[in-house]
Amino acid sequence: MFRFRTAAAVTVIATLVITGFVGSSASAAPPWWHPGEAGGNDVKVKVSTGSLRGSTEDGVTSFKGIPYAAPPTGANRWRPPQPAKSWKGERDATAFGPDCMQASFGPPGDTPPSEDCLFANVWRPAGAKKGDKLPVMVWIHGGAFVFGSGSQPTFSGEAFARQDVILVTLNYRLGRFGFFAFPALSKERRGEPKGNYAYMDQIAGLEWVKRNISKFGGDRNNVTIFGESAGGVSVNALLTSRSAHGLFDKAISESGGGRDGTLTGRPIADDNTDPQFPVSAETIGVNFAQRHGIEGVDAAALARLRALPAEQILDSGAETDGPDGPRTYSGPIVDGRLVAQTPETVFSAAKQSRVPVLIGSNSAELGVEFVRADSKEDLFRQFGDARDEAIAAYDPDGTTDFATLMTMVITDEVWAEPARFIADAVVARRKPAYVYRFSYVAESMRAQYTQGAPHASELEFVFDTLEGRYGDALTDTDRGVASMMNRYWANFAKTGDPNGPGLPEWPQHDPSANPILDFRPDGTAVGGPDPHTARLNAVEKADDLVVPR
Repeated sequence: MFRFRTAAAVTVIATLVITGFVGSSASAAPPWWHPGEAGGNDVKVKVSTGSLRGSTEDGVTSFKGIPYAAPPTGANRWRPPQPAKSWKGERDATAFGPDCMQASFGPPGDTPPSEDCLFANVWRPAGAKKGDKLPVMVWIHGGAFVFGSGSQPTFSGEAFARQDVILVTLNYRLGRFGFFAFPALSKERRGEPKGNYAYMDQIAGLEWVKRNISKFGGDRNNVTIFGESAGGVSVNALLTSRSAHGLFDKAISESGGGRDGTLTGRPIADDNTDPQFPVSAETIGVNFAQRHGIEGVDAAALARLRALPAEQILDSGAETDGPDGPRTYSGPIVDGRLVAQTPETVFSAAKQSRVPVLIGSNSAELGVEFVRADSKEDLFRQFGDARDEAIAAYDPDGTTDFATLMTMVITDEVWAEPARFIADAVVARRKPAYVYRFSYVAESMRAQYTQGAPHASELEFVFDTLEGRYGDALTDTDRGVASMMNRYWANFAKTGDPNGPGLPEWPQHDPSANPILDFRPDGTAVGGPDPHTARLNAVEKADDLVVPR
């Protein structure tokens, strides 16, 4: 089976997932803390580090820009997140903190990136109070691990709060701030995990939720993690990491892959055992150091790296040293501790956290730059012994155009088949799994997206935040799909079962029948056997499909 793992692939995904909200790479941040200052409709909560003052609007109370860890700056760069410091007085929690450092993929937003970025945001029903034990959802944003934040308007928790669910979003370190290895770094503080600082941040955020969410009215023993794209990859990593065990009770992975190579981790050191990743994360770190004139791999070289301005670590988002140059960004790492094995290895052995899972993908995720094929014949040849099976599943009468065929294959290979694979592993541990396919395209976008629902297009429907994207072009059908999806997700967070009154029945996953819930192009939702089963079977058997390195 082929996997995408190139810098170009990551950039394409990042550009398509989230646009229009990232600002410049300036590290300056506005003052968010004003001791003792009062505000209209303010609501107060005391967490482990001090008192917060949030705000209430239209029946929903929010608390924004809450530090869940210390700034990962200076000596804390490329270290596990350290405990947040306490404060005196009331902290103004009515504005988002800065996004984590990232290159700009769109027009400037309201929260310019900063290396000091480890903030969480909480939405709850206005009447919620300590002791209420409301279900909790923790959102992990996507963005190919190189951009995004918990403050994107799409991810507002208002709709979930109106269903008596508390929503938490959080920022985590991105790019070289979030994933970095270097020989001297591997040797220092040997008791600390190394490399996957983004995952460490997510775990620290979940630990903050465990400690504090009861103060907001949440149930610390009913926490659902969910994420899309890189966020879905993160959910898979957390499901399969012992370090995250016990920090959540249910999981939702949207377009998160799950097979080896799909942003799942390269070796931290050179051992020549992984043919998919011949260059180790440490070697990539050395490449980056040399790009900035830092020679050697000792502690002095590491000190110089930590002294670089954040803008130079960001390096405008470059992932190689010039066009076709040495790699300078690793992405996720198999570090031997936090990520001891790839998620596929753990799921294959059914040793992931034993929790219910809701998982799925969109009908036309991506179809560019992820497979090297010049024609139908070339593509089907790469299925090897499954060639005839693939032709029968994808192009039985020879009329499928090549571009559509490419989209179908890459969607199934990278997203849909891995979702089924993970659902099988969940059932093997005697927990329920629910699989979906999102095929709906907003009515105003159908002329643009003719092949199906593209990557990340389900997000505004899940959060029921369509107005910000579609505005006056919204239709009643669009709104109905959003309401339906938001209710399914909230129901799953409440009980581990997405079904509820007034919703079409979502069948529980059964490996022998492969049922799914299809959010269909006409706006209805229908549960039943997956009509793409033959396609998924073909790509599961293919060994020779490749992507450019």
